[in-house]
This record gives sequence, structure tokens and C-alpha cells, in this order.
Amino acid sequence: MRRMIAYLSLVLLLSSCGGVSQVLRGGFHGASADEFEDRAREVAERWQGSADDRAWRKGFVALEVLNPQGWAHVGRIPAWVNRSSHNGAWRLVAKLPEDSPDRADVRWPDGEVSQVPLITVASAYAEFSRPADLIEEECPAGGCRPLRVTGARLGKVPLETSRGTIQVPAWVFTVEGVEQKKVHVAVDPSAVTARPERVRGDVEEVMAFDLVAGKPNELLLRYGYGACDTIHGARAYETNRLVVVDVDERGSDSVEVCPAILKTATITVTLARPLGDRLVLDSGTGLPVLRELSRR
Repeated sequence: MRRMIAYLSLVLLLSSCGGVSQVLRGGFHGASADEFEDRAREVAERWQGSADDRAWRKGFVALEVLNPQGWAHVGRIPAWVNRSSHNGAWRLVAKLPEDSPDRADVRWPDGEVSQVPLITVASAYAEFSRPADLIEEECPAGGCRPLRVTGARLGKVPLETSRGTIQVPAWVFTVEGVEQKKVHVAVDPSAVTARPERVRGDVEEVMAFDLVAGKPNELLLRYGYGACDTIHGARAYETNRLVVVDVDERGSDSVEVCPAILKTATITVTLARPLGDRLVLDSGTGLPVLRELSRR
């Protein structure tokens, strides 16, 4: 959703097909087959063996916000709880554990185990109990009440990473009168590598991908395009470790005015061999494309 909003905010500034196309495709809109291959080769060579590549494959790159993790997903959170939390109306009425471990094991989907440093339970409480930076309305007597913390323990919660979903250590707090548990990831931020960001001016070609059911060498790509663009297919450049993809879109020179609308669609591209454990990169940004269509 955040990607879509970002695209739309750019697209709405323009009113011509050429303008929309330029925003959506950057400098590679309508690139020839040879131009795509040159760009894809450059992307693959820049990524393979880089610090980002090593971190993505063997490090700890979180694909979602590490903290605050929020509340355990059990039933609906009462409105007064959210308002009280936003205003920092926390009260510690029990002694927190004093024997917080310094490190804990994290098991990756491939079976590898890493040790990560942890923050203390006291640090976790201090982080989430602060009031929000912007408080529009102070807690009224009837709409806000103290959130009384009566205990805490070390548990685990799922977290999406570049290496798959893992279970990470988290401090789980019990709050008086609230069915849900307050959860705060215990992994020290120093153990986490930031997700790589696109270079300014680079524009995302492919938003997400998935494998076509029963066809390990066919990728289903989701992409955005302008209302007057024509789609000429999807393309892939392959190496032993990487697949670089884009969608061949071309604007219409015969239309002077075009609705400033971003559309999305899916398209398939066939690889020379099954994807396997190869990483998929976007030719526009040079960054990994997430396999997330099946979760939408």
C-alpha cells in the first residue's frame, strides 16, 4: 500500500502519457532488448558479491518494522487501550525480571542458527511506554486510563526477513484488564542490517513476484503502468545466482492527453530453468523483488 501511495503521488503531478510513462519507467521505459540486457547485466554485476548481497543472503535484514511490534493478535484491541498507549499512560506495578539474557539463538529457515544480542526488559518497557511525539488530545477522564503492567516474560514472535519468516525473541508484557499481551521485539537493533534503498531517480519496474503454481520456471510479476501505456511482455536476464526482471512498456505518441492514473497488473515471464534459490532483482532499482503475491 505504501508503494502504491508513493507512485500515485508522483503520477498525479503529470497529465500526459509521456509524463506518466517517464515517472513509472524512469530512464528505461521502452528500452530495447539490447538496452535491457545491458542494464540487467550491470545490475547483476553490481549486486552479486556486494555488502547488500551478503547481508541479504546471510545476515539479518528485517522486511518489516522491528519495533514497536505492538499487541498480540488476539481479538480486537479496545479503543481506550490504543488511546492510553498513544498518550504514554503506562504504569509499572510489578517488578520486572532482573535476569535478562544478553543473547539468544535465532534459527533461520535453512537450519542455520545465529546468536543475536538482546535489549533488557527494562529497556523494552522504557521504549514503548514513552508518549507519542504528536498528541492531538490529552487523555480525557472517560477515554483513557492507566495501562498497568503486572508482569513480563521472554517469548517469541514471527518476523519477516530477507531469508524468510523467523521466530525472534520478544518481551511479552501482561497488562491488567487487557486480554492481549503487549509485545516488544527483544533483538538489539545493532544486530539488524537496514534494508537496501533505491538510488534517487531509480524507479521500481516490478513490485512483487511469485512462482506460477506447478511451473518452477515461470514467474508471475506485478507491475505498475500508465493508462496509455502498451505492454509488450516481460523480460528476464539470468545468471547462476540471480534473475533480473522488467516489463516492456511503451507510451503512445499519438495521444496528447492521458489520464494521470497508475494501473497495476500481473504478467508472466518464463525462465530458462527453474528459479530455485536464485534471487530476483528489479532492473529499475537494482534491488531484490519480494516474493509476496501469494500473501496478498
